[in-house]
Amino acid sequence: QVKLVESGGGLVQAGGSLRLSCVASGRDFSTNAMGWYRQAPGKGRESVAGLASDGSSYYPDSVKGRFTISRDNLKNTLYLQMNNLKPEDTGMYYCAAPAFGFWGQGTQVTVSS
Repeated sequence: QVKLVESGGGLVQAGGSLRLSCVASGRDFSTNAMGWYRQAPGKGRESVAGLASDGSSYYPDSVKGRFTISRDNLKNTLYLQMNNLKPEDTGMYYCAAPAFGFWGQGTQVTVSS
């Protein structure tokens, strides 16, 4: 059974940092594209970081320069380092291997002003 389990969310003040982790089990995703997504209250789900199979990364302008996606293939773990957090970064954060339709349950990030 394939599972993606996120952790590392929490409450942080604006300007603070958090590091999210996503541990994958049941399948090796080391050569697959993966990403982080978030859903703010009352809004749709949006991509905040993507990591392609060739190691290239993608970030929307809203988080570029503040968020960094990475992975540890030995641990089958995907990370999202988030710095200089803003209140508009508040939301539920999910990791996913979208091409395979695998999604985690999410971890809540709340940024206070």
